[in-house]
Parts: sequence; C-alpha cells; structure tokens
Amino acid sequence: MKTKLTIAAAASLALFLSACELRQDADGEEPVAAEEGNTLDPSATPVPSPTPSGSASPVASIIREDAAPDTKTAELPVQPVEMTLPFPDGSDISEAAERRLAGLMKQRAIEEDWPVILGGHTDSGGNDQANLRASRARAEAVAAWLVERGVDDDRIEIIAFGEQNPIAPNAMPDGTANEEGRRKNRRVVIRIAPPEPADGDTDEENASSDQDA
Repeated sequence: MKTKLTIAAAASLALFLSACELRQDADGEEPVAAEEGNTLDPSATPVPSPTPSGSASPVASIIREDAAPDTKTAELPVQPVEMTLPFPDGSDISEAAERRLAGLMKQRAIEEDWPVILGGHTDSGGNDQANLRASRARAEAVAAWLVERGVDDDRIEIIAFGEQNPIAPNAMPDGTANEEGRRKNRRVVIRIAPPEPADGDTDEENASSDQDA
C-alpha cells in the first residue's frame, strides 16, 4: 500500500514539473523573482546608464551681453605732482634729493607736456641778494638734472624766492639761529601741473558762456 502511494506521488510530481516546463517554453522568458531581497544574476551584462552626447546643444546663458560686467578697468587721470627737495648745504644735489628725483621720473605727470616749475628757497642768513642768487642756483641745479634725463628745457620755469617763504623758523625765541629750521628752509619745490588759464582766456570763456546762454 505504501509503495503504491509513493509511486503515485512521484507521478504527480513529474506531471507538475512537465507543466512548468511547458509554461516556460510558451512564455519564452526566464521567471523573474518578484520578492524583495532576491539577488540578480551576476553573469548578466549590466545596462550602461545614458550619458550626455557630445553633440548636444550647449545650455544658453541667461545673462544678457549688455548686462555682463565690464572687465576693463578705467584708467585714472594723471594727477599733478609737487615735491620738495632738501638742499641742506649749498647748491649741490644731495643723495636724498637725487633719490627723489629718480622717483619723479617714474611719475606719469613728467610724461605730460605740463610746465615744470622749480621754486628755489633759502634760509634768512645773509643779505637778500645773496639769498636770491643761492635759491636760483639750487633751482638751476635741479633743472640741469632733469634736462640731462630728457625733460624739455622749454617746459622748465625757475623762480627764485630767496628767504621769502620759510617752512620752519629761522631763529629761536631768544633770537639765536635755529639750525634745524634753516636746513629745512634750504630747499627746491618742484610742481608739475597743467598750465593755469590766463586772465584773458578766462574772461573770453565767460563771455562765450554768456552769449550761449
């Protein structure tokens, strides 16, 4: 009896497997596991993810050309230059004064066709005529230095002030000489700036403005 049951069970299992094979052949596909946690077949070839094509059109910028920032930096206008050169002793150009003159030659103002005004100054020692000569000699020494380095002589104007415009006291309160102040007063002031309009030119400009109005 037990043997008959075993044979019947085996026959039923064989029929079930045959039915599964027939169903697989009819569908033409491998059964796919539907439950979560199933592992994919490692021998299966992975499908590459799509990548952007090199021929794809570039993304258009949303910034207008007229609104884009200007990368060009505006050049600043040339500024006038004023410099004081020390002449502590005589009319010879000292090393300190020559260093300042070398820096002046690098200024943009020296490249302009502007007047170069040299004002010579002295202390209050000596008489007026001697001080005027000494102040002119200092200014002329600076002018010669500039001309040797390419500055047009026609641009240079020399003004001898003598002792008229001190920048430090020439004497102490008790009347004795103030040597430190006198050394400061022995100097040459250089100014490079656009020429100031003459009084006649200013009047003509004003008259022209009145007529236009």
